[in-house]
Amino acid sequence: MRQDLCALLRGNSYPGRGILLGRSGDNAVIAYFIMGRSENSRNRIFEETADGIRTRAFDESKMTDPSLIIYHPVRRLESGVTIVTNGDQTDTVYEGLSRGLTFEQSLRSREFEPDGPNYTPRISGLVHIQEAGFAYWLSILKSNDGDPSCCNRYTFSYDSPAAGEGRFIHTYMHDGNPLPSFQGEPKKVAIQGDIHSFAGMLWESLNEENKVSLFVRYIDIATGRYETRILNKNQ
Repeated sequence: MRQDLCALLRGNSYPGRGILLGRSGDNAVIAYFIMGRSENSRNRIFEETADGIRTRAFDESKMTDPSLIIYHPVRRLESGVTIVTNGDQTDTVYEGLSRGLTFEQSLRSREFEPDGPNYTPRISGLVHIQEAGFAYWLSILKSNDGDPSCCNRYTFSYDSPAAGEGRFIHTYMHDGNPLPSFQGEPKKVAIQGDIHSFAGMLWESLNEENKVSLFVRYIDIATGRYETRILNKNQ
């Protein structure tokens, strides 16, 4: 059963960072958002690059530790592949695919973030547009219920996605201390509307205090042409 994405987001004050992949009509859909509790995490914006987007400090004078918050969340290959992740593993996947590795193989060299006691999961997604249609993959690398001696690795693949449907994965089940990692399969959710209405719905559903930035992209499955919307709390 498709869940109500608005209700999921409104019912969770701190899902952390989230990836949604799916389909709306004739478009593949990608959405990625970041949230923050600390001043350092909240001091960010998304900005476009030649092949995707990057995070950047909104106020450089307030940046204290860029190690886990400054990265390229989205990068695109000429082969029709778009990568989206919650960390610098975007570059790991990009380089791996360029060398002929698969999505899953590329991530074998990575694990959860070294930010104990949270050990934030690394979540990653890949969308591949091709002549026969499109498919997408999601991955999560996380500690073993908070035990950093073991990395649990899960990959989910979706062929010929149904219109009006997507899969949603995020880093944390809810707010807490330490923050509890996402559990289970990516959630099946409904996707409706054009990029403007969908992005607006997502942005309004995120917790006002904790939301930082949102990226949404619609890719025409037939042509590969895409449209992007970026919303930043810091303007």
